[in-house]
Amino acid sequence: MNILAIDTSNQILGVALLKDSQLIGNITTNIKKNHSVRLMPAINQLMHEVAMTPAELDKIVVAKGPGSYTGVRIGLTTAKSMAWSLDIPVVGVSSLEALAWQGRFYNSYVCPFFDARRGLVFTGLYQTKNNKLESVNDERNVLMEEWLKELAETTKEVLFLSPDITKHEELILTYLGDRAIIPEGPFHMADPSHLAFAGLHTQPYSTHGLTPNYLRLAEAEAKWLKKENKKNG
Repeated sequence: MNILAIDTSNQILGVALLKDSQLIGNITTNIKKNHSVRLMPAINQLMHEVAMTPAELDKIVVAKGPGSYTGVRIGLTTAKSMAWSLDIPVVGVSSLEALAWQGRFYNSYVCPFFDARRGLVFTGLYQTKNNKLESVNDERNVLMEEWLKELAETTKEVLFLSPDITKHEELILTYLGDRAIIPEGPFHMADPSHLAFAGLHTQPYSTHGLTPNYLRLAEAEAKWLKKENKKNG
């Protein structure tokens, strides 16, 4: 089975290809440039390098958020369009879960997060059981300080993974001290090959039924709803 993985949900742009459960290639960049003009060229380059054509793909796995609203939409739109045109299944995987795969061999809690501005983060908690990464609780959009207070009440060490780790590292250490495990830089970058493996055995969605996982409304939508609710009493 040939699987293409696509992740544009945050600043990192990543694409990877699996062939019969083996990684045969990936492309990853971590720069502030428009994903919409770079994603298809990256896919074309990767498939050319491994001598594979789109017609040979059997499945597409895409990071469905949370993260950048625009980035999530670019990835999902591309993945769904390709899946529909090729008549193959498409699978959506949480961007947080894909990042948590970086710590799947750690024997305690794994906490991936993305900065959501104004002291908020998109986050969740994972743990490996029976060689399978499982969610400990629901992903959420929460004030980082409130989240850390909750984690501080547990007795376990917590491995933190985030491309935004430097923004919150001091606060993390304040609340968890020695129980906070913060690895070196590369571990905080989502790897598209992990996304591919995370979606390897996941049941596919209907192409048009796959929707983004924003965890919160875009600011413009929230303001509009607030205005409408006020107008309607």
